[in-house]
Formats: sequence, C-alpha cells, structure tokens
Amino acid sequence: MPPLLQQTALPAAPRPIVCLGAGGIVKTAHLPAYRIAGFSVVSIFDLVPEKARALADAFHIPRVCSTLSEAIASAPPGAVFDLAVPAPAILASLQVLPRGAAVLIQKPLGETIAEAREIVALCAERQLTAAVNFQLRYAPNILAARSLITQGAIGELHDLEVRVTVFTPWQLWTFLERAPRVEILYHSIHYVDLIRSFFGEPQGVQAKTTRHPATPNLAATRTQLMLDYGDVRRAGIATNHGHDFGRAHQESYVKWEGTRGAIKAGLGVLLNYPAGEPDTLEYCSRDASGPPAWVSVPLEGAWFPHAFIGPMADVMRFANGEIAELPTRVADAFNTMAVVEAAYQSSASGGVRPEFHP
Repeated sequence: MPPLLQQTALPAAPRPIVCLGAGGIVKTAHLPAYRIAGFSVVSIFDLVPEKARALADAFHIPRVCSTLSEAIASAPPGAVFDLAVPAPAILASLQVLPRGAAVLIQKPLGETIAEAREIVALCAERQLTAAVNFQLRYAPNILAARSLITQGAIGELHDLEVRVTVFTPWQLWTFLERAPRVEILYHSIHYVDLIRSFFGEPQGVQAKTTRHPATPNLAATRTQLMLDYGDVRRAGIATNHGHDFGRAHQESYVKWEGTRGAIKAGLGVLLNYPAGEPDTLEYCSRDASGPPAWVSVPLEGAWFPHAFIGPMADVMRFANGEIAELPTRVADAFNTMAVVEAAYQSSASGGVRPEFHP
C-alpha cells in the first residue's frame, strides 16, 4: 500500500502571521503548530496584555501590540491574520481588517446562523481570503484514514460514527458559562464538519442535546446527532462530556466502515483532559484468505497541535495561488453552521410524540 498522507502540504512561500488573541487555544495549539511548521509569527495582541506578553516571551514573538489598531497597522504586507477571539467578537474584528487581507478565523463562525450569514457577507464585501479553523480535518490520523479510504482499503464507505464519552472540565473556559449554546456549537461542530468533508451535505438532521446535572450553569453538554444521507449511508455523533467515573470506560474515536473493511481513529486529546493521551489509528481490510485482522498505523503527530498547521498552511497556499480551492473557506464553514443550527432546532422541537396506549 502506498504511504499514507499524514500532513497537508506546506506553502512554498510562507507568509508572516499576526495573532489577534492570546487565549488558551493559541497557547496550546496555534503557536506550537506554527513553530513545528516553521511559520513566522511577527506580532500578537490580546485585550489582556499580560497574556500576549507571556506568549510572546514563550514563543519568541518580536512584537506585542497594545491595541488592535496597532496590530493591524504594523502587519507586514501579505500577512495572515490569525483571528482567535470569542465568537461574538468575530464580526467586529473582521470589519477593521484591511480590505483583501488573508484571515484564519477560530471556530465557530459566530454564535448563530444569522451571525454566520453576516460574517460570510462581510468577507465577500471586503474581499477577504477567509477560512475557518476546522482543524480536525487535518489531524494526522484523519488524513491517514482519508488516504486509506481513497486507496480503496475498506471498499465503499457507508458508515461514519463519532463517539465521545469523557469528562471535560468546562470551567477552563469561563466565557462558556454565559453561552446559550455549548456542546454542539463549540465541540460537536468539529465532527459535523468532518462528516461533511466525507459525505457532503446531509438531507436532514435529527438531534437532542441535554444539560448535565453536575454543571447547572452550563447549557447542554451531551448530544445525540444523526445526519441523514439516505437509506444506505449512516452518520452519527454521540457525546457525553460528564462521564466522571475514571478512565476505564472513557472513549473518544471516529470510526469509518466500508463494504470490505473499517478504520478507527482514537482522539487522545479528549481523554484525561487536559493531559490527554496519544492519538491512534487502526484499520481492517477484509479479504478471502482469513479472518479480519486489525493493523495499527504509526502516527507522526496528533490532533493537538499538529492539525493546526493545516488550515493556516492552506490559507497561505490559496493566497499564494498554489491551490485553486480553500477547503475550510467561510462559505463552506457556513454549511457546517447550517447543520449546527438545524441540530439545535431539531433538539428544541422535541421529535415525534408516540401515540401511547390510553
């Protein structure tokens, strides 16, 4: 079997990066990924100056900007703006970027479908080269799984399942206490986007998302979500972030099944969070010579931080004219948001009430 792709191509001419935001995801994923890729981060800004200074010291960023205006005005020609701000602040931040700039936007694309629509329209009006940081598509084990499927290792793909049973310390993200939507919008959105990248647009969405009694100040953190792809293809997401009963029965994986094989990718970052565990990848190709046997694939990197190289690399490659299509462009990200919105509407509708015996 040919080698399995585990990393997207890097730009021939990397562009400088200006970080707008210095929160936890920038510290643990963006900046480590850019360091691995050899990308140059030239400046950083955050509303809390101490956060920006700390990351500048840790990652040798030469300039800490005291205002957003300074960060934009001091950006070198051709810079990519790495916009990692809370969802409600995305639209206002984009409005002040230079016309025609390149920007990578941290997911989600706003808090509602209405905000997402405004963001897409603004990016078009200001001619921004804009993408959303749906980086799970670029995780080494996901890229390798896609290579296996493309090479025909499991036959025709017909089943895609995501299952997450973990304990997530939501208190690490204080802004979520005020958010009316949590699990689907800020977490399962990754899996919705991933499924779309394999199966395309679903015909419909059925979902129920619920609160957990241990986190009464949070919106729903447990979800069952099904995407309708007809009578043969099945795609579903099941998440429970409140499984606080030790590691023994926690699980976190993506599983693909085809007509003659299957693939399972373990998402280790979610296990024992935030310490995490290594990602994994196994596959099974059925043939007539014997019983099914699973093969473990050695991985080069993990979802965090290596996957974060991919979206930034593709923004640079597209802006350079090296690729003809930007995979996570805002127009495509809008369709992921449309599925998220449909899931919340489905959850609120309550489904079909059975006609019980009187």
